[in-house]
Amino acid sequence: MKCIVRVYLLNELFSQEFANEYHNGKESADNKKYLWEDELSINSEVTHAEEKNNAVYSIKGTLPNGTSFSEDVESMRIVKILSENAPPCEIGVSESILDSLSILSKEKEIIIDIFIKDNEPLANPVPGIYIASKEFPKNLIF
Repeated sequence: MKCIVRVYLLNELFSQEFANEYHNGKESADNKKYLWEDELSINSEVTHAEEKNNAVYSIKGTLPNGTSFSEDVESMRIVKILSENAPPCEIGVSESILDSLSILSKEKEIIIDIFIKDNEPLANPVPGIYIASKEFPKNLIF
C-alpha cells in the first residue's frame, strides 16, 4: 500500500466563527487554520502502521567533531510504519504538543494525519519527527 503522512501546525488564533461569518466557513488570508503543513510520502510498499502512546524515540547520529551520539526523547507519540521491502520507519511527535493523530487505512492507501498545537516551539531534527523544544535533548543544543 501507499502511505502518506500529513502534518499540520494548528493556528491557535484561527476563528471558525469569523470564517463562518465572513468567508463561507473557510479560512482566509488573515484567518489561517494552519501555520504550516508538511506532507511525506513513504516510497516502499507499506503493510501496516501502528501507533504507540508515550513511547521513547531515540535520536542517533554523529556530531560535527565525529563523535557518535544516542539520545532518548520520552513522551512521544510514535507511528511505526512497516513495509515489505524496507526497514521500519518511525513518525513521531511529542505528546505535549500533539492535538490529534489519526491513521486511516483505505483499500490501497494509508493516510496518517497529525495535528500539532502551536502553543510552544518545536524542533524538526529529521523529516517526520516533531519534538517540543523543552523536551529536546539538551546535549544536542549548541
